[in-house]
Amino acid sequence: MRTFGVEEELLLVDARGMATPVAPSVLADAPPVVDGPSVSAEFQQEMIETQTRPQLLTSELLLDIVGGRELADGLAQRHGARAIAVAMSPMRLRPHVTDDPRYAKMIERYGLTARGTLVCGFHVHVGIGSREEGVAVLDRIRTWLPTLLALSANSPFFGGADTGHASYRFAAWHQWQSAGPTDVFGSVEAYDRFESFLVDTGVILDTGMLYLDARVSHKQPTVEVRVADVCLDARDAAVIAALVRALVDTAAADWQAGVPPAAVPSAALRLAEWQAALTGVRGPLPHPVTWREVPAVDAIDALLSHTSAALEASGDLVLVRRGLARILATGGGAGRQRVAFERRGRMRDVVALAVSATHEQSEDDDLVVA
Repeated sequence: MRTFGVEEELLLVDARGMATPVAPSVLADAPPVVDGPSVSAEFQQEMIETQTRPQLLTSELLLDIVGGRELADGLAQRHGARAIAVAMSPMRLRPHVTDDPRYAKMIERYGLTARGTLVCGFHVHVGIGSREEGVAVLDRIRTWLPTLLALSANSPFFGGADTGHASYRFAAWHQWQSAGPTDVFGSVEAYDRFESFLVDTGVILDTGMLYLDARVSHKQPTVEVRVADVCLDARDAAVIAALVRALVDTAAADWQAGVPPAAVPSAALRLAEWQAALTGVRGPLPHPVTWREVPAVDAIDALLSHTSAALEASGDLVLVRRGLARILATGGGAGRQRVAFERRGRMRDVVALAVSATHEQSEDDDLVVA
């Protein structure tokens, strides 16, 4: 099986539920990484990133996700804060950029887009055998990423208001110039030309600012899928990671078999992502094969059908089926946040839910199933 791992961006909040810029202090207390999840700085001081180790089993990945959250939260509590898995702050905030020369240059060049962007994403890395395989995978998973976004949607509130979106992070993140889907590349050479072309425009600083939905990593032999919100429930995060690995497995097998990628323009993918971000799993989505409007459950069923052989081979099929049923039943992170708000109309209740949901230990047997 392919190894996979994840990066989770977590929001740091104080006792009032307000985003608080304590990341430098939190990271100063972080122990040396020996054998386990790790934490690192992010663009804003109100957030922190956790990283799992590369894993083969989804059960082990879930343990690392939980462990990373526990590590970040334990360090945050030393400074009167909590680390929560929401993709945007439900309460009003004023971000503080991390002290870093590269970040300072971005603030100088990109103004409010850089100063005001505080979003928490979920990045899944899946191992690849070569860059050729990686580009072939990118070409074949792109049509499935809007459905993944809908499943992960976890940012209905921002700055004290309901945005009307399930994932408002999507709208905020797409202020950046290079965020979003890509057309089919067809070869490593075409992918490299694409990267060079964008960097040579001078509009972005470097390849690190290629904020694509999915890309071939420059640091590791992986494909990195970056389209998702950070998930409120660690179990949902593991389900999405398992689906991403299954998409990579399926795409690589199709490439080896000579199956061409779907000729769907990136403009259509942008529309599908916008709709997924608007309604999450609680509204219609473009079907990832027919591209006709269907109920979200039909798009999700298509994703499950497409990846079922790979999921069964990795032992993840039962876990993913149960996880998808749970997300559909609750509405995922966005649905759970809205239920918490509707009880009393208080954003503090949303933050309180996020604290408990981020760190709850499930009483079901998902780990055993995994």
